[in-house]
Amino acid sequence: MTCEVRRAADRFTTAAEGRTTRHSFSFDRHYDPANVGHALLVAHNDDTVAPGHGYDRHPHRDLEIVTWVLDGSLVHRDSRGSGGVVVPGLAQAMSAGSGVLHSERNDEPGADRPTRFLQMWVRPDETGLAPRYDQRELGPELGSGALVPLAAGLDGVDAAVRIRARHAALHVARLDGGGAVRLPDAPYLHLFVARGAVDLEGAGRLDEADAVRLAGGGGQRVTGITAAEVLGWEMHAAR
Repeated sequence: MTCEVRRAADRFTTAAEGRTTRHSFSFDRHYDPANVGHALLVAHNDDTVAPGHGYDRHPHRDLEIVTWVLDGSLVHRDSRGSGGVVVPGLAQAMSAGSGVLHSERNDEPGADRPTRFLQMWVRPDETGLAPRYDQRELGPELGSGALVPLAAGLDGVDAAVRIRARHAALHVARLDGGGAVRLPDAPYLHLFVARGAVDLEGAGRLDEADAVRLAGGGGQRVTGITAAEVLGWEMHAAR
């Protein structure tokens, strides 16, 4: 088994007017041939967007895009007429398929604080499919301290939203200090600490925005050192 810890301070950073993005993998002008993804996961971006700013209409193709808002709200619109306001606790997935244009902005009426959101891209099973959009609010299970399926294409995983990646599933857990969960048993795992601090069995302390890439075995215990929120991808195939 391999366990690679990636610290928050080592991420690539893109700053533009009204927004800052921290990239876990090579992205846009940031390129490292040794850091282009982990198994099916090819982007894991941590964005902070000021009120009235965001990403104007831009294209995507043949990607499964999952968005998870940590603070504030994000208004999504796409060229097929789909969209909505994404807030904490609501999972959003977009299958870009044969091609779609979309925008993401912190411009909901009355928005007066920065929005922080995570956006993650995985490779789909098939290319050229019709674009698709889905979002759903998670329920009380978010406060249970358990690992909750957020988005999945994996058979047998009942997630809030479905993606077209049959070997992948994304889970989220909100932990109290001392609370613990076990990661799924999968050949590839990616753990990201969205808030707080945790201890990962075999890796030690992880602070906010630290990440770990695991290959060759799962089932590790994640324990909250403080109140924390973690997101974990389990993947049963490589690229």
